[in-house]
Amino acid sequence: MYIMESLISVEDSHVDVLHEISIRLGTADAFQEVLTRVVEFASALVKCDSCLIYILEGDELVLRASKNPHPDVVNRLKLRVGQGITGWVAEHREPVAIPEEAAHDPRFQFFHELPEDSYEAFLSVPLMCRGRVVGVINLQHRQHHVYRRREIRMISTVGFLVGAELELARLEDANSTLAQQLQTRKIVERAKGILQRDLGLNEEQAYLALQRQSRQKRKPMKEIAEAIVLSDDVRGNSQIQAAFGANEDRTAMAKSSTPAGS
Repeated sequence: MYIMESLISVEDSHVDVLHEISIRLGTADAFQEVLTRVVEFASALVKCDSCLIYILEGDELVLRASKNPHPDVVNRLKLRVGQGITGWVAEHREPVAIPEEAAHDPRFQFFHELPEDSYEAFLSVPLMCRGRVVGVINLQHRQHHVYRRREIRMISTVGFLVGAELELARLEDANSTLAQQLQTRKIVERAKGILQRDLGLNEEQAYLALQRQSRQKRKPMKEIAEAIVLSDDVRGNSQIQAAFGANEDRTAMAKSSTPAGS
């Protein structure tokens, strides 16, 4: 009876974990928000002093999220696949758990920019999507910590669950960025055409004029282009209204000059 209750308890805890991470990921929209939710969840699942997430971009792993604030390092720190414990995990697609003296592991690499380099215990797990690595999640403890089999399995499960979600969020983020770039290009092209028409510039001169204004005003080129387009639209509307008003005046004069009863 006790064994049965124990098994049910463990099964319930697994269901609770799956349910909780589904809720957290389901309420996250942007790529960075998904990363933040994963860090929060993993840190709560295995009480740790540090949680870092690296995302595979090309042939490099880029640090994209951290439990501890590292504004100078996040989005900048990169390592190759196979480099350090993190790179080894990405290359071999299997977790590594070190209970103490992680820095003495032959695969370990110091970055000096991360205080976590001095932490004792280290758990590194791949984030997977359809059989391929999309990133790595690292959990660290300042003091000696034996990672139990259940903790390793749970974080590995998280790695499989969030891998697809992270990849989807990353692709959506990339598509959004591409859409913004295309919109900017359309606005800039239209602004260039206005400058060419009004100032008699060629295409290169118009672009350089936009670029110069962007530097001088310290504003993105898109904002400069939008201001030019808006000004042109306002001017065009004014001309249309003026022409429409003049046409109404002529019509009214024509009616007033028509003899009565004709």
